[in-house]
Amino acid sequence: MFSSKEDFKQAFGLKLDQEFGKSIQQATDQDAYQTVSLLVKEQLVQKWKDTEDLYRGQSQKEVYYFSMEFLMGRLLGNNLLNMGALKIVEEGLQELGLSLSSIEEEEDDAGLGNGGLGRLAACFLDSLASLGFAGHGVGLLYRNGMFTQRFVDGNQVELPDMWLQGGYVWHVRREEEAVHVKFGGEIHSDEDDDGVLRFLSRGAVTVRAVPYDVPVVGSDMKVVNTLRLWAAEPNEEDLLHKASVNGDYHHFIGHQASLEEITSVLYPDDSHEEGQKLRLKQEYFLVSAGLQNIVSQFKEKGLAWSEFPNHVSLHINDTHPALLIPELMRILMDEEWLGWEEAWEITQASVSYTNHTTLSEALETWPVDLVRALLPRIFMIIEELNERFCQSLWDTYPGDFDRIAELAIIADGRVKMAHLSIVGSHSVNGVAKLHTEILKKREMKRFYETYPERFNNKTNGITHRRWLLHANPKLSSLINEAIGEEWVKHPEQLKQLLKYQEDSQFLLKLNEVKQYNKNRLASWIYDHSGVMVNAESIFDVHIKRLHGYKRQLLNALHIMYLYNQLKANPGMDLAPRTFIFGAKAAPSYHFAKKVIKLINTLADVINHDRDVNEKLKVVFVENYSVSSAQQIIPAANVSEQISLASKEASGTGNMKLMMNGAVTLGTMDGANVEIYDAVGNDAIYTFGLSSEEVLSYDRTGGYKAKEVYEDDARIRYVLDQFRHFSPFSKGNTEFQELYDALITYNDQYFLLKDFDGYVAAQHRIQRDYQDKERWNVMSLSNIAHSGGFSSDYTIQQYAEEIWKLQSVNVLKS
Repeated sequence: MFSSKEDFKQAFGLKLDQEFGKSIQQATDQDAYQTVSLLVKEQLVQKWKDTEDLYRGQSQKEVYYFSMEFLMGRLLGNNLLNMGALKIVEEGLQELGLSLSSIEEEEDDAGLGNGGLGRLAACFLDSLASLGFAGHGVGLLYRNGMFTQRFVDGNQVELPDMWLQGGYVWHVRREEEAVHVKFGGEIHSDEDDDGVLRFLSRGAVTVRAVPYDVPVVGSDMKVVNTLRLWAAEPNEEDLLHKASVNGDYHHFIGHQASLEEITSVLYPDDSHEEGQKLRLKQEYFLVSAGLQNIVSQFKEKGLAWSEFPNHVSLHINDTHPALLIPELMRILMDEEWLGWEEAWEITQASVSYTNHTTLSEALETWPVDLVRALLPRIFMIIEELNERFCQSLWDTYPGDFDRIAELAIIADGRVKMAHLSIVGSHSVNGVAKLHTEILKKREMKRFYETYPERFNNKTNGITHRRWLLHANPKLSSLINEAIGEEWVKHPEQLKQLLKYQEDSQFLLKLNEVKQYNKNRLASWIYDHSGVMVNAESIFDVHIKRLHGYKRQLLNALHIMYLYNQLKANPGMDLAPRTFIFGAKAAPSYHFAKKVIKLINTLADVINHDRDVNEKLKVVFVENYSVSSAQQIIPAANVSEQISLASKEASGTGNMKLMMNGAVTLGTMDGANVEIYDAVGNDAIYTFGLSSEEVLSYDRTGGYKAKEVYEDDARIRYVLDQFRHFSPFSKGNTEFQELYDALITYNDQYFLLKDFDGYVAAQHRIQRDYQDKERWNVMSLSNIAHSGGFSSDYTIQQYAEEIWKLQSVNVLKS
């Protein structure tokens, strides 16, 4: 890497001249971003190649992490950090009159993911590389992200996220490794000379899959792993055939566009048949392209097929890549001529699966007719697999029709992807202790009874390199001054900070760091939204995907309650509060979009009301992303983790906020339970129903939201504002449906049941925050205990217990 600032500055000036024909004085921030990124990429290439050679030379077992999302965030700063060059480049640019932070703003967030699923995958890739494991991501190169969120009159409006339009400096096209993926057609069977039945596809549409590789840099650049992203392109022979048959140029162009559509957008709208078809195409395209490539690399080793599971681990991140199981069977049987039993043994031994939800409606299923038409051979394999699985259940539980019907992979005209994932893998893990127990005791109880040895827990984690070292350099520096730098490699050593709990000078410095980050965020909010917030106020942060069970609406109800109190008593003792939201709602999720409109309406009313806006502000950050999270999280005082108990699988935002000194306000749900176990009752605010109580209500009923409404005057007043003239409804009834969701349809996510406990917890926060030393001790405790939530530890567990990986013996370069 660059040996000094002078070395970097010389290389920068030369590259700038070569690429853009400009002097440093003429360069724009975009020119500078491209120049620095190209220099960094050049430095990575040799280490990238050396890593591949190292894995092959040491015959390393490699894991391939299949995911529909990889929410990578900006890569320039993170790569510089992991390469150990961040300080040199930052100072070198400063001496040239440029700012690294301004240059980083020129990088678009890659539209390869949307939420926690994709961000987890990104953290895992970082940890795999940093720990020296041979681990790679397999995903899709979407030309457009999910959408760019804009607010018009408070409503969410979705615009195209054309993040790839200007190119992407970090990926490398691997033309020579393209493969072909087939859809549709008819399957014909013939016996070969040995009397073995062979299956051939005729009339299928062939799509060309081209890989684009993104380097994943490990800490200290020990290794550089790969995120392989597949792009859909027309197959030339198929296009020529179509053109000759139809003789119509416009038909030809339309066919080409339909093929390229497969990787056109992240999460196409699947509320209609065409959207569902496209989504299923994406899922199969991902696994087929990825597996063909992996199998080809394995064959180059010249080993017996029985060795495949000893050299390859295939991991399914949620059910989206579940078709990997029948696709591997197809390749082994139809292309490599293995028998069913041998292919099945290899498949199960190679595949592992992470479940990410307890919500039954989120467990993916597909119509049988759609799978059969689009993927005829794959459906045949799934059908055969279902028959064999159901027969094995009958042998074990003879006469238990209910059990077989409940566990079948195909039932009620649907293919159940979670069932396919469990049956076809050797390991099934949840992502927090509570989540895994719910899977075993409720959601997948019958599967757990059938395969108890497969179920295990791997609590999610986050990479402290991005979320503390890079996102919060001032806090990182303070930690280094206090306990040294060994925590960077062993984050659990952050616990050494606990010895400063009674050190008033250290606590003061900790508060100064938080205030610096709050001042910075206040400026950022003003620049991006025009809202001026009080940087001395409590920054109460609620950032995550917008969904009913995450209960942003509960937060909004409390804000309305506070507003009403302040209007009735402007002189009341209330520490100033700034409520900060960041979230996108799925385009077809009407209820979630109405909650966004309510919060934006609240912001509009409160922020312009002189009676209250010195004590209360509301900000909804537009187009929430990894980059905006890196601005918000270091400044947060309160971390809102208020999902209905039993519904959030884990959460990772709770860990990021905790690591940066925010105090959790949460239900005992997901990984909040483990945060509570780590910090103890004195450094977290908990409230609400327990998971057992929620599950009991779900099972037996007994909750009547209308009774809570009638018994609690605070709730009644706020909800009536939804229906009658008030500042919130602007004289109309546009929020009537939110009222109906809570009262008419009995409050599915128990907001009203938990309202009193939530208000009480918020009151305790209000009281405690005014005792600065007490609050700083709570903040310090959260930072000190956050190291145990590093994804390095999570990946170490995956590697040892599921994937059976060994870290590589890295030679000093």
